Amino acid sequence: MLLRKTVLVVSLATAALLASAGTATAATPATPASTAPAPTAAFAAAAAANPVIVVGGLSGVAVAYEPIAARLRADGYRTFIYQLPGLGLGDIPASARAFAGFVEQVRASTGAATVDLVAHSEGGLVSRYYLKRLGGAASVGRYVSLGTPQYGTYVANIVAFLGLGSCAGVVACQQMTIGSAFLADLNAGDDTPGSVRYTTVRTLQDELVRPTGNAAVNDGATNVLIQAYCPLRVVGHLGLVLDGTAYTIVRGALTDGPVRPNCLAV
Repeated sequence: MLLRKTVLVVSLATAALLASAGTATAATPATPASTAPAPTAAFAAAAAANPVIVVGGLSGVAVAYEPIAARLRADGYRTFIYQLPGLGLGDIPASARAFAGFVEQVRASTGAATVDLVAHSEGGLVSRYYLKRLGGAASVGRYVSLGTPQYGTYVANIVAFLGLGSCAGVVACQQMTIGSAFLADLNAGDDTPGSVRYTTVRTLQDELVRPTGNAAVNDGATNVLIQAYCPLRVVGHLGLVLDGTAYTIVRGALTDGPVRPNCLAV
């Protein structure tokens, strides 16, 4: 089941790649392309704010995150996309160590002391490991996760139950299984170390994070369930990086504002 959904995500991302002229790379952060919105106080404030790194998830090619990156750029944020090494199929701590280097590249290229993170799916675990185990909290102001299996997902367990092996040999899948040694270590002690402002966003229609409550964290984080505010809003796992309502939550989190999702946003 997990493999089938992984193929679906890859297929969607590949289709987006064919329709796109290009994307940012994880290896060398370039100055993000600017848009030309009308100059406003809010836009100017965003331009002066922390750079934002969009952290991809399992099988998520960088171009699949261009829609949310484009929204951030349109709001004035200096935005970069990080594609997980090996599309996130390997060891999550190893991906986090590579991510630490990317953060330093972004800080060096922008001159920023801290960055903000908007992380999808597995990217949220990579980012949390960086914050908690690699000293990253000193370099990050805000952490926003979208559909991250913070406490694991039954979908990963089901792969083994169906006789497809231990997550069909995918290390990251094994680590996202409920009760894994990786998650036990990551979730031991404080979920929200440092002075980072933590926000998690989840949806009842998430196909890959089950139970959906496992996408939340403890210890003072702001945990937002989209349908608690917008009960008629249907948002899937991949949809969290495409949906307008989800983006209004992200935008509010990056400005330390109250949770006020726009249920009609497109």
